[in-house]
Parts: sequence; structure tokens; C-alpha cells
Amino acid sequence: MSTPAPLRVALTGTGYAGATLHAPLIDATPGLQLCAVLSRQDAAEVARRLGPLRAPLTVHADLDSLLREQRPDLVVVVSPNDQHVRQASAALQAGAHVVIDKPLALSAAQAAPLTALARAQDRRVSVFHNRRWDGDFLTARALLRQRRLGRVRWGQLTFDRFRPQVRARWREGDGPGAGLWFDLGPHLLDQAVQLFGWPQRLRCERMRLRHGARADDAFECTLAWADGRHMQLSASMLAAQPRPRFALHGDHGSWIKHGLDPQEDTLKAGGRPDRLTAGQRWGADPQAGTLCLADATGQPAAPRAWPTQDGRWPDYWLALTAALRGHGPLPVPLDEALGVQRLLDLGTASAAQDARWLPCTAPA
Repeated sequence: MSTPAPLRVALTGTGYAGATLHAPLIDATPGLQLCAVLSRQDAAEVARRLGPLRAPLTVHADLDSLLREQRPDLVVVVSPNDQHVRQASAALQAGAHVVIDKPLALSAAQAAPLTALARAQDRRVSVFHNRRWDGDFLTARALLRQRRLGRVRWGQLTFDRFRPQVRARWREGDGPGAGLWFDLGPHLLDQAVQLFGWPQRLRCERMRLRHGARADDAFECTLAWADGRHMQLSASMLAAQPRPRFALHGDHGSWIKHGLDPQEDTLKAGGRPDRLTAGQRWGADPQAGTLCLADATGQPAAPRAWPTQDGRWPDYWLALTAALRGHGPLPVPLDEALGVQRLLDLGTASAAQDARWLPCTAPA
């Protein structure tokens, strides 16, 4: 049986997300071939930013010419947030499948037409919610499935950074889709829904804490479920000593994990999953979590280290490749991403109403 030709992939940008997170993972995935990028930079600068690739690629300054001349099978949209829907729509109309870097859009209403367009074009759309393949998230999911913590009633999902100086970049500007809520909120909302299901209500506060901040650089969002469970999602750009990334508390005990998943830092340092040295494991997190369970008397036993699973971002691209060939579901279907977008919209509305509680209508 012959091996099918690789799916030709185009990338709509060579900024941080495109060059650091997407290009190396796409290039490392069997069955995918990065063939073209959209960039205003010349070919030499693009080659410098992306580093050595398995196959040559073309650089286009215009999306229409890229789609017309290269006819990619898959377009990965990594442009600023306000361009996501426009570029995804153009790719679908050109007959390409689409992956959109989170967030899906500026609003659920803006993104909704993509469903009908994808169906009309018989193409598939997925969103890169890569934090589903973080090692700490996978560990949390395993603990919940094993019911080691009992019924989890309260928890915190946190994403802290220390960047006290406001930088001249669109994510920290005052344009549409800027700010930390749109940057990190989708990660935390998606993880919470994947772990605990659809919440009943939500409230959110978005803050500007740094001198000269033009967009929110911190937020606190609380999700509540019908059974009384509450989860606090928060992020800040002013945390030199970050809070726990995960803290889950149940009636059998607690699990706490500090430190971010290492895959992004590995990619920033030039590492790739297809270029590991002997004995090296992709996504290996040396920082264990702490598990504290109740003993036979119902009192907390001595805390113990709980190993963190290896992160598996490459699994997203492997599952996507299989799905586009008709072998399995999309790793993140469009309807799930639309649900996250609805919660993102609700958070924006709640923050505009002084952190008022708002109901979370379940997706149809």
C-alpha cells in the first residue's frame, strides 16, 4: 500500500506563534509539509525565523495569491485575532481545511458563519487549543478520572508571567482582540470545560495593573456549576513568584502543581519532537505536583510528590492529520471552540458590568 502524499500546509504569519509554536510542530509531523507562509518579510528573514525545514517553502505577501498559486490542503491561521475569521473564510472558500490559533474570533457571533461555510465547502475547521496536551492538564484529567481527590469542589487554574514593562506589540495594544483575557483566557476556559463540563454561571474582572498598560494585563474569572463547584481562573503579567498552575481540592484531598508545561520553552530554545537526543523525552516535566489525601481518620496525610505526565502537543497535529484523511475525529472540533468563545464573550460582558454574575447558556 502506497503512502499518501503529505498534506500541503500554509501558515499565515511568522510572528512568535507562527515561528516558534506552529512551524516546527507542523514540520515535524509525518504527513504534513509546510509549503508556504504569508509574510511581509523577505525570504531570507523568513528562513532565519523558521530555521531549517524539511522542504523549501514560498513566501507570499498577499493571502489571495498564496491560496491561488499554492492551493494548500490546510491553512493555519496565526495572524492577529481580528484577522482570524476573514483569513479562515478565504481559506475555506479556496477549498482548504483550516486550523485557527486561539482565540477563534473576536466574538461567537463573528465566528458562527464559519460552521455553515465549512459545511458548504466540505472542509474541516479546528482550533489550536494546545493546552489540552499540557502535561499538568493530562495529570489533572487522570486524577479526576481515577477519583483520587473525591468530588472536587473548588480549584484554581492560573497562568502567571512576569513582564512588568509594556511592550510595543499588538497583544498589549488597545486594538480589537488585545489583552490578557483574549490571550490566556481561552486556554483556561477550555481546560476548565474539558475537566468539569459546561458551567452554570460566570463572572469576570479584567484589570490593567502595569504602568502605561493599554489593555488588560490581569484577570480573575470564576466559574460556578449547578452542583456547587467553583473554579477560579486567573492570570497576571506581574507575578515574579507565580501562583500554582493547578490547585484542585476535593473531599478526599488536594493536588497542587507549580510551573508551566515545558513544551513552549523547549520550542523557544530550538527543540523539536523529531530531533530529540538519546534518552530525551518530549514534554518531560521535571517538576512533580504535590498530592495530599485524607488518611483513614479523615485527616490530611503527609503530602507526597505526584509525577507530572509528559506533555504531548505533537498529538494535536497527528490527530488532525488523521482526521483530515478520514481516520478519526478532529482533535478540537469547531463546535467546542465556539463554546469557549461564548464563555470568552460572557467574561467580556461580565467585566463591563463590574464583574456581575452572568448565566452560561449551554451550547445547542
